[in-house]
Amino acid sequence: MIYQSKMLRVFLFTLFSLSFSFAEAQKQGEDAILGEWYNTERDARIEIYKCGEKFCGKIVWLKDPLEGGKAKTDKNNPLKEKRSREIKGLDILKDFEYQGNNSWEEGTIYDPKNGKTYSSIIKKEKDNKLEVRGYVGISLIGRTVTWTRVE
Repeated sequence: MIYQSKMLRVFLFTLFSLSFSFAEAQKQGEDAILGEWYNTERDARIEIYKCGEKFCGKIVWLKDPLEGGKAKTDKNNPLKEKRSREIKGLDILKDFEYQGNNSWEEGTIYDPKNGKTYSSIIKKEKDNKLEVRGYVGISLIGRTVTWTRVE
């Protein structure tokens, strides 16, 4: 009886340890995109951060932050009242959810160069590379760019 009790405790401890390890590994995978990333052209850095249980991103650095002596603004935004807001500090990634397998989906990406918002998928390909896909409708019709982690 004592032997069975000890075995049960060892089994439960092992099960708890494995569950905790799996949860930690899932968390590390989920948070793998946190940090700063250069866009494809390397003229902007985007910081990806947690917004509640989801992931968001904002522009934190611009190579050329000025245009005509003034800060670059969101001049192509379809909403007139937003055209005067600065590009630096602008939230461009919203509501991404981790799907497993180094993939974040269900989010949107805003492109200040044309003022459009697209559905988006982010996939982490290597430790320092993200594939960011923006699309309209279905993901087959869209464009993928590669972002590089800021070292």
